[in-house]
Amino acid sequence: MLTGKQKRYLRSLAHHLTPIFQVGKGGTNDHLVRHIVEAIEFRELIKISVLNNCLDDPKEIGAEIADAAGAELVQVIGKTIVLYKESKDNKQIVLPKATSK
Repeated sequence: MLTGKQKRYLRSLAHHLTPIFQVGKGGTNDHLVRHIVEAIEFRELIKISVLNNCLDDPKEIGAEIADAAGAELVQVIGKTIVLYKESKDNKQIVLPKATSK
């Protein structure tokens, strides 16, 4: 589980990214999730856009994809989903430490 500080940090990194996947009117499927898992292992942080012809709620889609891919849902803003998962082999992002008060 990510802390608020870690999510803010990831959102700042994701701001400059362009979406690499699109969810259309067909919604999500196993094929899409498999590609997302491969991409997120390599990049750690990805953006997914939900097209206007998709009738599903972007927040539900984001939660569904994050759950299926074993990733953390960082943010859903408008029709853009940001996902993060720490890479096993290609670790590039160092998260701020979770501080306990």
